[in-house]
Amino acid sequence: MRIALFSDIHANLPAFEAFLADLDARKVDAIYCLGDMIGYNIWPNEVIAEIRRRGIATLAGNHDQKTKGYAYELVLADNRAYLNTLPAHIKLEYANLNIVLAHGSTRSIDEYVLEDTDESYVLEMMSEAKADVLCVGHSHLPYYRMIGDKQVINIGSVGKPKDGNPDGCYALLTIDDRIQVDFIRFAYDIEKAATAILQSPLPDELADRLRKAW
Repeated sequence: MRIALFSDIHANLPAFEAFLADLDARKVDAIYCLGDMIGYNIWPNEVIAEIRRRGIATLAGNHDQKTKGYAYELVLADNRAYLNTLPAHIKLEYANLNIVLAHGSTRSIDEYVLEDTDESYVLEMMSEAKADVLCVGHSHLPYYRMIGDKQVINIGSVGKPKDGNPDGCYALLTIDDRIQVDFIRFAYDIEKAATAILQSPLPDELADRLRKAW
């Protein structure tokens, strides 16, 4: 079983299209989106439309709940209605492992679960959620972390990396009697995405952040 997990596209259509091209070549068994389809760029409707067309199971991200500001007011009414239906968590069971998907954390859509978040806190949260494996987005900082027999995975960001590598990122989980995690990086037309920001009412700083991945 191979599962692709992605999130934090942030209306970056060039990155999203490059991600889909890479993903489609890998013939995975299941695909899940952990939220934040919108914000920071000008193509929220194109991103949402393709996720809906493909029927990809999707979580709500914190940006998906925002409605004020240029990036969020671009979202068409039908797509806004769709965003308002999205769940906070998805729970999966593979190979006797309970896998919980969340955007921020199992407790809050806005909470960061970072690579150095206190172990006891993370274990407590995972116990509440009955999770053997916790997969999150939100911070845009990919990592794979073992805490005892528990596994925590941040899947990175398709459209707005913040780890100093401007290539988009998603995670591929290969599950048999254990989980193998691969972080897939892919190049895309960053200048096309940056130029779209510069030609819009969005802050110019967002273009620089795309280029430098911070």
